[in-house]
Amino acid sequence: MEDYVEDELFLLYALYGKSGKMPVKDERGDLDVSKVVKPVQATLSSLKMLDVGKWPIFSLCSEAELQLVRQACVFGSASNELLYTTVNDEIFVLGTNCCGCLGLGDVQSTIEPRRLDSLSGKKIACLSYGSGPHIVLATTEGEVFTWGHNAYSQLGNGTTNAGLVPYHISTNLSNKQVIEVACGSYHSLVLTSDGEVFAWGYNNSGQVGSGSTANQPIPRRVTGCLQSKVVVNIACGQMCSMAVVNTGEVFVWGYNGNGQLGLGSSGNQPTPCRVAALQGIRVQRVACGYAHTLVLTDEGQVYAWGANSYGQLGTGNKSNQSYPTPVVVEKDRIIEIAACHSAHTSAAKTQGGHVYMWGQCRGQSVTLPHLTHFSSTDDVFACFATPAVTWRLLSVEPDDHLTVAESLKREFDNPNTADLKFLVDGKYIYVHKVLLKIRCEHFRSSLEDNEDDIVEMSEFSYPVYRAFLEYLYTDSISLSPEEAVGLLDLATFYRENRLKKLCQQTIKQGICEENAIALLSAAVKYEAQDLEEFCFRFCINHLTVVTQTSGFAEMDHDLLKNFISKASRVGAFKN
Repeated sequence: MEDYVEDELFLLYALYGKSGKMPVKDERGDLDVSKVVKPVQATLSSLKMLDVGKWPIFSLCSEAELQLVRQACVFGSASNELLYTTVNDEIFVLGTNCCGCLGLGDVQSTIEPRRLDSLSGKKIACLSYGSGPHIVLATTEGEVFTWGHNAYSQLGNGTTNAGLVPYHISTNLSNKQVIEVACGSYHSLVLTSDGEVFAWGYNNSGQVGSGSTANQPIPRRVTGCLQSKVVVNIACGQMCSMAVVNTGEVFVWGYNGNGQLGLGSSGNQPTPCRVAALQGIRVQRVACGYAHTLVLTDEGQVYAWGANSYGQLGTGNKSNQSYPTPVVVEKDRIIEIAACHSAHTSAAKTQGGHVYMWGQCRGQSVTLPHLTHFSSTDDVFACFATPAVTWRLLSVEPDDHLTVAESLKREFDNPNTADLKFLVDGKYIYVHKVLLKIRCEHFRSSLEDNEDDIVEMSEFSYPVYRAFLEYLYTDSISLSPEEAVGLLDLATFYRENRLKKLCQQTIKQGICEENAIALLSAAVKYEAQDLEEFCFRFCINHLTVVTQTSGFAEMDHDLLKNFISKASRVGAFKN
């Protein structure tokens, strides 16, 4: 009871002490945060990408302090702890400081931001937190630091003593570069740059993956089925662990009482096991809620399984699922999924920028994906989740700050600063010789002794060549799948492998039944094997519709012959 009172008083100060407005209580007597957040947002007009004012704890920061925020994480059982980094690479913390989770060397709460001196100068790459809470942080140099609650050895320092200050975890990680971290309630996972997973902490259900149920006090590599695999993504539920490997397979281990491992059973799994029900489906990302799991495939499809008491699987009911079940979000491709081990809320963002949520919504159950007015999945957890924590490390940029990349992007096709122009289809594209020579081997040689200020180009269309030149300035492309095919031709001609990969990615994101055959044909023509395999699998998975399109009817004879032969080998025509 005392902890609850302290948390509520802390939140009252955050909302009332700085905003000047009394917080509103709902009919049950609980704080209705949505009624008092707006005054905070008014002080954040200079921030873009994300409105941190949706998290009430930011009310404790002055406007001057908010101007310096670059990264942030809201955590804790009542979302009453905050860690943020500044433009000067300093790290500040504030909040109730439960179990010393602020890393300040004590357990005193603070309503004023205090600098975490032991980590100042370190750049944070990723961060996760447990229920204690405990913190696991990786720097851009691949180092791992932990602190906070440690009753189950979840800090990985070989003890069960609370960590009041950040501790550098080097045991078994000294020669490794950690690129991703994940925390369950009381266990921790890290992913290294060479695709290895290390785990430690609470292991009552096998969530450490060691094959036993003994707690693991120091980092231990997760082997078994992962021994020879290259892992690309990790996630933790309350007491379970997940890993996606570079072949698109998903491996799971730990607690399975709600079917959150997706194995078709409810028995715990002490070592990694492949989710066989996803055979033939390539998964890119996995996200874990308290007891449910979401995965995102390379076709932009979402599957969910596990606990469903709040509708967090998005199936339209509240029945648990022990096998992967598709989540239907209209017809738009999903590009991002979000969940957090402390919540029963799910969120997703589509390629068109729409954000959906389902599951627990401020105490209510939303059993089907609901279209929100948000532009970020982070906002879903700020406004709807219980507790209102962040599901990932937030990134914030000020409006008046231009990065080098943004500055270069501004100068593309700028006649005022350009010293070279390309004439394509009767239109000029303005560029800078030095940048083209730096970014492209072809231009490095072709422009070496060229003093002309106009170059005529007839081999490629204006949209394609403009997209190519813009890519040299921005390292990105923005084209339709059909236009990306033309750019793929150019990338192949100029041997621009990075651009070739971006084109393939764009084509994958825009594939549909109507254009699948045309894109498959292009992939074969330009020897893009990964794209060819993707398009082929898409055609097989949507075979009935694809074979009724005009593209299939007009398919090249040799391509059709090869397609039928390959489809037959994979059993596409079996009844």
